[in-house]
Amino acid sequence: MNFMHMFSNVTLRQAQSDTIFKIVRLSLSKSDSIRLKLYRNLFIFAALFLFSCGGEKNQVSSNLESSMNRIAEQYVKLVLTIGNYDSDYVDAYYGPEEWKPKLDTPSANDSTVIQSLYDEAGKLLDSLENLSQEQADEILTLRYKFLYKQILAARTKVFMLAGGKLNFDEEAKAFYDVEVPSHDSLYFQSIVNKISKLLPGKGSVAERWQEYKKQFIIPSEKLDEVFQTAINECRKRTLQYIKLPSKESFKVEYVKDKPWGGYNWYKGNSFSVIQVNTDLPSYIDRAVDLAAHEGYPGHHVLNVQLEKLYRERNWVEFCIYPLYSPQSLIAEGTANYGIDVAFPGDSQTEFEKEILFPLAGLDPSKADGYYMISKLIKQLSYSSIEAARYYLDDKWTKEQTIKWLQDYNLASKERAEQNLKFFEKYRCYIINYSLGQDIVKNYVEKNGGTEENVDLRWKIFEKLISTPQTPSVLIIK
Repeated sequence: MNFMHMFSNVTLRQAQSDTIFKIVRLSLSKSDSIRLKLYRNLFIFAALFLFSCGGEKNQVSSNLESSMNRIAEQYVKLVLTIGNYDSDYVDAYYGPEEWKPKLDTPSANDSTVIQSLYDEAGKLLDSLENLSQEQADEILTLRYKFLYKQILAARTKVFMLAGGKLNFDEEAKAFYDVEVPSHDSLYFQSIVNKISKLLPGKGSVAERWQEYKKQFIIPSEKLDEVFQTAINECRKRTLQYIKLPSKESFKVEYVKDKPWGGYNWYKGNSFSVIQVNTDLPSYIDRAVDLAAHEGYPGHHVLNVQLEKLYRERNWVEFCIYPLYSPQSLIAEGTANYGIDVAFPGDSQTEFEKEILFPLAGLDPSKADGYYMISKLIKQLSYSSIEAARYYLDDKWTKEQTIKWLQDYNLASKERAEQNLKFFEKYRCYIINYSLGQDIVKNYVEKNGGTEENVDLRWKIFEKLISTPQTPSVLIIK
């Protein structure tokens, strides 16, 4: 698809406060070949909703919820239609079967079809804006903001389906409602230098790290037993603080040839399929990390909680999960931070030393040194974001990107190549793990949910995974 015009330096701004949204509107004009433009409008919502955490029911506009219900249904149908053009877009759907579009989808090269989807998203945004003077309690305010940002991300997806180009940071802002920090090589090198002092042997730091951690690989014949034990512990800890439906469950599958390490496929009715990629070795600390991230209190629990909004309140926007949307940053951020919530302090290390190391046939006396280095390794997580940014913006070749990941993420060549496949398939989605975790952590702890206040920590965490949330609302400077 040819473009007659495109802005060369577009910055997407979606900053919001209680009373102001700065909203990027994508405008598609019709011509023989699609003309795509991005332009900015500032919408000021004077006194956007009345905030009252425990607001009286009669303070809420009777028109507001029914109007948002209609918009939410149209949003779900829009996302389903967009999903016909990208098989990765709809990550989960358990809504009405009759809402699914027919399979004979017109080509994305059909400018009339793309124009129609684009305009439809714009009309939904307009409909929400028309509700800006309505009164709402806290939960409806959160729902309003959630719907707005989700629809805005859907409109961005249509723009990109039509061939529109955004750089890494613009795309991250449009899809995930955040600005992504940047770190230079000196930042990562200082961490690598600390790791180097702790590693035995000769050669590069990456080579020594890869060699050192071989002694912590879970034998393949022990993998399922170790992983199931980790799941059971994560579930036990989560159920102490979060009540789940008695029928909730998931099954585990071991797969190969995937660009990710683990994946939760939520099927609805409190059931998930969790897949673990066994292309590369599984290390002992990954058992709890995956069990908590994909299961308890991570993706599985979040999806179970959000499904309640669909089943119990009939908020149909929660019967669908579009992958490229602000919902993903919340999902990945809470899933990663959920590991620390379930295992505060050194409790993860202690559990693994006492239970998982012996179960896997590994030497627990070596655990402390391994975890000391692993904590430093986690500080290199943003190096993957830098790699994706430069690679996707065509500033680095594959070879340069792999070298960066080996130098500053201490990845093996095989792991670096897998990361590249992830970037190519999911683009800037990589930001949701590290940045998402930091946003959630900062929000929870600045609201008093510290390691010393475990009950409050779990209470805030449960609210985040049980209510409509958007990343920019959670960012506390």
